[in-house]
This record gives sequence, C-alpha cells and structure tokens, in this order.
Amino acid sequence: MEEQDFNAAENQPEDERESNALMLARRQKLEEWRQRGVDPFGHKFERTHLAADAVAEYERFEQEAGGQAVGAEGPEVRAAGRVMAIRGHGKATFAHLQDVSGRIQIYAKVDVLGEQPYQAFSTLDLGDIVGVTGRLFRTHRGEITVAVQQFELLSKSLRPLPEKWHGLKDVDTRYRQRYVDLIVNPEVKQVFVARSRILHAVRGFLAKRSFLEVDTPTLHAIAGGANARPFITHHNTLDMNLYLRIAPELYLKRLIVGGFDRVFELGKNFRNEGISIKHNPEFTMLELYQAYANYQDMMEITEQLIAWVAQEVLGATKLTYLDQAIDLTPPWTRISMLDAITKYAKVDLRETNSDEEARALAGKAGLKVDPKWDRGHMINELFEQYVEPGLIQPTFVTDYPVEISPLARRKSSDPRLTDRFEAFIYGREMANGFSELNDPIDQKERFQKQVEARARGDEEAHMMDEDYIRALEYGMPPTGGLGVGIDRLVMLLTNSPSIRDVILFPHMRPRD
Repeated sequence: MEEQDFNAAENQPEDERESNALMLARRQKLEEWRQRGVDPFGHKFERTHLAADAVAEYERFEQEAGGQAVGAEGPEVRAAGRVMAIRGHGKATFAHLQDVSGRIQIYAKVDVLGEQPYQAFSTLDLGDIVGVTGRLFRTHRGEITVAVQQFELLSKSLRPLPEKWHGLKDVDTRYRQRYVDLIVNPEVKQVFVARSRILHAVRGFLAKRSFLEVDTPTLHAIAGGANARPFITHHNTLDMNLYLRIAPELYLKRLIVGGFDRVFELGKNFRNEGISIKHNPEFTMLELYQAYANYQDMMEITEQLIAWVAQEVLGATKLTYLDQAIDLTPPWTRISMLDAITKYAKVDLRETNSDEEARALAGKAGLKVDPKWDRGHMINELFEQYVEPGLIQPTFVTDYPVEISPLARRKSSDPRLTDRFEAFIYGREMANGFSELNDPIDQKERFQKQVEARARGDEEAHMMDEDYIRALEYGMPPTGGLGVGIDRLVMLLTNSPSIRDVILFPHMRPRD
C-alpha cells in the first residue's frame, strides 16, 4: 500500500515523482535499520564538542605540538549533527556533519568500524542525524576531521533535502518551510542569531536607564493604543468578543498612573491589515514610558538606543543597508512635518486653518484628495506620498496634526499640532513617540471624535475606553512615550530587504 501511495499519481510532475521515489527508498532504509536492532529515532547523545569547538581544539593541539602536523592523532571528541555531504571511496567514506556552530568533516573506514557497522554507515542519507566518537586529525588537504571510531543513528531523515547544488532558493518555500531554509542556507541562521543579540542589547540599554520590564494583556476588551484594524476573537465562558492587542500603550500608561516611573514591554502586537515587505500581521514592538519626561527626551532615547544596539551587535554605528550608506551616529536630523512638506512637496500648509484651504493646496500639489479628509489627514497624506520616501538618513519628523494623534499632548505654541515625532531611516518609520496626553477631558473629547469616525466607517479609528479615562482622572504625571518596531530594526541591522526575512515563521497565504 505504501509503495502505491508514493507512486500512484502518474501525472505528477517529474520532480515530485522523483521525490516520492526517494522517500520510498528512505522508508525502506528505515526498516533496514530496525532489522539491525537500531531505533532510527534514537536517544540522548552526550556531546563533548560542537563542530567549531572541535576545530578550535585541534588547532590548539597543533600549536602545542609546535605547528601543523598532518595526520597526527589529536584529542578524542563526541560530536553530533546532520549529514550534509557524503562521498564513498571503496572501504572509506567522508561526510560532513552540520550543527548549530557550523560543519566538520568525519571519516569512516571499514577496518576501524568493522564490516557491518561500516556497511550501515555507508547507507546514511543526506539529512540523517548521527552522533560520532573519534579522534581529530588533519587530512593531506588540510581539513580538520574526526576519524570515526563509533557512530550512532540518532534520527532518520525521511524527506530528501533540496537539490545539493541549488539549495532552497524559492523565496516562498523558504518562508513556508523555515526549518528546511535553516538547514540548507546557514547564513539565514545568522540573521536570527543577530535578532536575539539585538533584543538582548535593547534590554541591556533600558536596564542601564532603570526601566522595568513588564507584561500587559494580549487579549483586550477594547482595541486601543493605536489607530489600526484589530483581530477579533471570542471568549466562550464569558460569551464576549475580545481583540488581540494592537498596542500595549494604554495599559503601560495605567502603570505610570499607578506609580511606576519607567516601564517597557517587548512583545507581540497584532493588526488585521495588509502584508508587505514592511508589514506582517503579527510583529514585535518595544514600547516604553518615562514619567516626568517629554517627546524631546524620547527622541534622545531613540537615537541613543539604536546607535547603542548597532555598536553592540555590529561593532559600528555606520552600516550599509541595501544600496545606501547609513550613519546612525547621534544627533539625528530634526524637521517638523509641515516644514518637511514645504521642502519636499513644494506646498506650504503652515498657515492654513480650514479643511477647504488645505484641500485646495493639496490638490495643487498633485494629491488625489478624498473629500472626507480633514486638514490633519491631508497633511499626513502629503507627507507619506512626497516626503517619507526621501528620508534616507536617520531623521526625526516632529509636530504631527492633532487629528491623527489622538493620544499625544497638544503643542503649547500651536494647539492644531502635537508634541509627537516619528523616526525614519531608509524611508521607513522606525519609531513613534509623544509627550503623552494626560488631560482626561481632552482625551475623552478626542476619543469621542474617533468613535464618530468609526461610525462613519473608519475601522482603524480608536474606540472609547472609559476605564483609561478614569485612570487619567486620578492623575498621570507628564510622560514621554516611545514605540520602536523591532522587526524593522532587525531588518536594518542585518541588511534584510523584507520583514519576512527576520521573522522565523511569517504569515503566508495557504497554498490550497
């Protein structure tokens, strides 16, 4: 039955038929291992060395012996990994084992292992996971190698790896089958090692500044903290809809009300929006809040944080991202949103006070104007279309319209604007920060305007959050808040063109 299952579809593409034939052959080898009395999905194996450690061990041995000694028998090691190359030479076989640290060559001989163990070794397939015990030596070609004295099959691979010389190049398949991508494209693993180091560096920077890491809810009764369309789920016992959080902001600011002066959270946010090279529905954000601070302090933290992380991970604050040299060294350029529009879009909205005036000027600038947009939204659309793509070097854009900033404090000098900034690098938003709105009366009025926008069909508008208003009524100190997109930061520091390259398992449309 099994053979029929693998070979029944005669109309399959040739590569699929070949793959099925190889899988059948591996199933047959699986039974042969069992007939030898070997569990092909083995047991614990005590390693003494990773591949890289074994290489370093032999190099130390050579130095102590007075230099390179081809063929000299070195220390004994126990190593384990996946077979990534294998070639037989009569009564001897070379193979390469790959583990988390890299690869090391192994060498098996019939007169060392014995006839039956060597015959079993020679049936190994690419992808099989084995453990070996043996002594290190250097071949005549100069490669440090383990002379195998014993070996154990630890896990039989039932699927062939992608074709040896081409590897796994199809981008769609790489994202869907990240486990195979990590096996056959070792450089991909380094991106995620760097991601871990970046997160560690972020936490280290904030710890030095006395920020407390906290956890807040992921399931929210009210979708809040940002303008975005949420994912909706249902709690059966309570018989109520809940929202996957679009931002932890309102809970973190409740903690500021409660008396914590400096808090941050590194965690997942979820937004039911489009997918692109910059957007994934599930993404990682850093949000932090500091009492008795303002948005100027948050800009200082942003540039210092990103420069610190780059120095910790890359050893420099200057880097190349795709086709551009980027200098992260503080201080970064600062420009107001309206000044940026005047500079890049050649239209001056600084003195406009009505929606009609702004609409007319935006139209003259070539913007296709939606009649529902107010002055603030038109300013934002002009900025996104004409300014944002040109902000290559690190730049803070400040003073956003109040209409698109429902949680930011109004500017004392111009109540049409807010004490808000966004940081841009390579034309992409990297961070967003404000002087937080702590006036409960103003906040409720802004929420009400958002509720009215929702009633008109804006699914991204903020909901009313009465409990958050109640918290503000107890009094929140002047506070600076900051959000940093961790995935985009990882993209920048690993020179990765797409957000899918820095998320281990990005969301994909089902193939079916």
